[in-house]
Amino acid sequence: MLVQQKRNPALRTASLVWLDEVDGLGWVMDRLIEIIRISNIDQFDFDLREFAESPQVARYDASDNGHFAWHSDVGEGILARKRKLTLVLQLSEPDSYEGGDLEIMPSAQILSANRGQGCVSVFPSFTLHQVAPVQSGVRYSLTLWAHGPVFR
Repeated sequence: MLVQQKRNPALRTASLVWLDEVDGLGWVMDRLIEIIRISNIDQFDFDLREFAESPQVARYDASDNGHFAWHSDVGEGILARKRKLTLVLQLSEPDSYEGGDLEIMPSAQILSANRGQGCVSVFPSFTLHQVAPVQSGVRYSLTLWAHGPVFR
């Protein structure tokens, strides 16, 4: 079911769907979990224990000023506080929309994620990031979070 995100349009305007036990997606989840596992070993060494939330597909449409302002993926709620790594999978073809870049700020420098369809970005969930406003077309992405004990 597609849900229009309208709680705070200054922060985010997107349509969202969660992929709870969608038939035929097991192999996709297996590959994404393996990407997170390898990224964690190679770069982060976080204590990861589970994937407690369903993957989320977001649709950012220029006609709705689709965007997601600067934020981190940790916050209120027990699951959000346990998020350790965020994975964002680019679903759209890069020339199907303008704007809409996923920008990540791991330090004072802002990095733009690869827009290639099928490209994956993995970063600590506490890292500031945004989806810049989509200027034309529609951007689709899938987000998955890996969970562990709450950071101290």
